[in-house]
Amino acid sequence: MSSDCYIVSPVKTCSPLTVTVPGSKSITNRALLLAALSDGECSLKNALFSSDSRALIAALQDLGIRCSADEATKEITITGCGGTLPKREATVYAASAGTAARFLTALLAFCDGTYILDASEQMKKRPMAPLIDALRSIGISVTALEQEGHLPLRIEGGGQNLPTTPELSVSIDKSSQFLSALMMTGVLLTEGLTVTATGSRTAMSYVHITERMMKEFGITPVLSSKNGTGTTYRIPGGVSYKRRTYDIEPDLSGACYFYAAAALLGTAVTVSGVHKDSMQGDLRFILALEQLGCTVTDTPEGICVTGPANGHYPGLDITMSDFSDQTMTMAVLALFADSPTHIRGIGHIRAQECDRMTATITEITRLGGNAKVDEDGTGIIITPTPLHGARIETYDDHRMAMSFSLVGLKVDGVVIDNPSCCKKTFENYFELFSHYFS
Repeated sequence: MSSDCYIVSPVKTCSPLTVTVPGSKSITNRALLLAALSDGECSLKNALFSSDSRALIAALQDLGIRCSADEATKEITITGCGGTLPKREATVYAASAGTAARFLTALLAFCDGTYILDASEQMKKRPMAPLIDALRSIGISVTALEQEGHLPLRIEGGGQNLPTTPELSVSIDKSSQFLSALMMTGVLLTEGLTVTATGSRTAMSYVHITERMMKEFGITPVLSSKNGTGTTYRIPGGVSYKRRTYDIEPDLSGACYFYAAAALLGTAVTVSGVHKDSMQGDLRFILALEQLGCTVTDTPEGICVTGPANGHYPGLDITMSDFSDQTMTMAVLALFADSPTHIRGIGHIRAQECDRMTATITEITRLGGNAKVDEDGTGIIITPTPLHGARIETYDDHRMAMSFSLVGLKVDGVVIDNPSCCKKTFENYFELFSHYFS
């Protein structure tokens, strides 16, 4: 791998293998926030160290939270602030981390002080308006310093002038992180918070991670209604999270690339520590692999996926709104299926690290493939055709790089541009990829 590209070598045969992936980004960043708001010291085990998690650690330190990290042991020790930030004025930087940006916005809004929240140029393009509008609706002062609805922001936080028990709504059509951010930080308000998720999107897998982790840190959000007008949570106030140690699950999103390789190569792949009781929504991708004819077995070591013995599998008509991070992975598998694939319910991925719908179609076309947006504009239809090598643009998007690397296992001449973008969540991905598939 050079500094600017990775040349993928096709694999004709592949023996069964066992892979170890880093800790979950989603769980690590939630655990960082919950530990920072806790009462006492908390040790996070098997934490992910990547540009996203480092950005949140640095931001918490800039707010006066004591964090010490040992990357060798994958452990982070945090001394929680008990709900009161040590610094009432600070400028913090979210880099390109969407989770950090959304979580910090809500945190700063509910703490007394005046704060500037800045971010990378990539993150400045990503949507923040639903969260900003929700906070403004209950009297929090949030000022966009450049483009309205986007970072950077000046936040004048605090709960003194808010309604006794604030009630607000937030659309999750563009990201469920908005809801998760409000749920986790609502405990900072004296009387808590009532928050309703609105919009047409019903995918809640990441919110369920938030709900479960809040319980594991000692505070239970109450699901007070779930109907046609939205899902409402009542968050208790004036309480602190409590947890002394917390074990972070392996990252299922990262595991899925290796499981997809099992389907492509007709081999068996086990990922250490991944089991069917995982709280992560990308578990559904593994279940989708069963529809392709893969065998999925939960072993003591971890889930083992064995690809179809005959090397053939059908295309799927599948809704992926609740595990949309694997859209590009499924799109790559679709290139080698025996029939067309229709991936539905993924319109929101246009506003992620890049416009992932357009990027996926563009790179499939670059490979000689056939892909198009479906009639309602929220899905992709892929029809298998003969492919050829190409240099894949990754749009500084880690998931584009990792998913399209799989094409090169079957097609000669595939080159991945800017592989270092994987440092966002899985910085040694291509080292592992080379180790297992060389």
